[in-house]
Amino acid sequence: MQGEFVDSLVVKNGTKIVFLVLDGLGGIPMPDGDLTELEAAVKPHMDALAKKSVCGLLDPVGCGITPGSGPAHFALFGYDPIKTNVGRGLLSATGVDFPMTPRDLFMRVNFATVNEEGVLTDRRAGRLATEENERLCRKLAERVHLSSPAAAGVEVFFRTEIEYRAVIALRGDDLREELEETDPQQTGVAPLAPRALVPEAARTSAILAELIDKVRETLADEGKANMILLRGYAKYHQFPDMGSRFGLKTLAIANYPMYRGLARLVGMEINPLTHTIAEEFAALEQAFTRYDFFFMHVKPTDSRGEDGNFEAKVKVIEEVDALLPRLSALKPDVLVITGDHSTPAALKSHSWHPVPVLLAAPTCRPDRVESFGERDCIQGGLGRMPMANLMALALAHAQRLTKFGA
Repeated sequence: MQGEFVDSLVVKNGTKIVFLVLDGLGGIPMPDGDLTELEAAVKPHMDALAKKSVCGLLDPVGCGITPGSGPAHFALFGYDPIKTNVGRGLLSATGVDFPMTPRDLFMRVNFATVNEEGVLTDRRAGRLATEENERLCRKLAERVHLSSPAAAGVEVFFRTEIEYRAVIALRGDDLREELEETDPQQTGVAPLAPRALVPEAARTSAILAELIDKVRETLADEGKANMILLRGYAKYHQFPDMGSRFGLKTLAIANYPMYRGLARLVGMEINPLTHTIAEEFAALEQAFTRYDFFFMHVKPTDSRGEDGNFEAKVKVIEEVDALLPRLSALKPDVLVITGDHSTPAALKSHSWHPVPVLLAAPTCRPDRVESFGERDCIQGGLGRMPMANLMALALAHAQRLTKFGA
């Protein structure tokens, strides 16, 4: 249940809701193991909380659908993940606070490594340091200028996001987003061409082809980051903000630019950057009296999953669990612990597997779940449900939804 119907039932009160989101939380066992990362973690505080909560599994988009982080987070916040789907370039641009206009086309960039034959050997350029990324963006801004007839009147901007990821913005008239991404999602092959997917995008495709050629020439003398891969093309979009929809004063505590951008798109205030998970918990403690809804985002669970590092992902879950008493001491009216999607270390990527969720509130009907893990959660009182329903449940348990009908 989602959309205008739920919005119409919202009432304001002083209750507080916390969404603690461990990015990529869901997992599967490794080929030689029996447990998922969450099941293998020593997490006494999450398990104790599960015993007095209601648990379940969430499908971010639909059964069998592997979600990107954008639609998964929109679903977490109570938005239809299909209707609100936007290219990741927009989320990244918002995350770096790029001054956007309706004439802009955004794309997310991976700095990458190709060999002399133009074949990809590393899609992340050795997980390039952010400082190197900043140097490369300055270099590209100084040397890359579009000059073809197709690009007449088009400006290009380069912005660092984080590590090996950056943002490119084109500013001009009649730019289109219906383009083939150039990232083949694997090594051992050449980057793809930015092919137009509709005839109206042919001019934009030609502009991007010129851009890629000039970037390749500019980066030819770099050791690792000698190529770029383009993903997530997106024009500027606006969305109804959470404050007006749900009557909430919202705060996002997130460090990764894309998630700060996504939160900004739905009207959240953005907490200043922190550097550790412990600092995120401290930021929540400091802001707790001033807001109604908190989105607290933990990124390393997803990164370690994408690295295929099972043990490191387990350690991140255990680190969060050790800090959990600080959050519980604040006594939020509703505490949700979940992920946006699954990122099993066994697959080194996002996956279609449903995501475990725990909802703790004085108003919840506890189930028989005794441990917070995938196999336990499927037996929980929430069962398996669409992720977009979660916000309505959180609002209900915070007593922020009025009765429907006579």
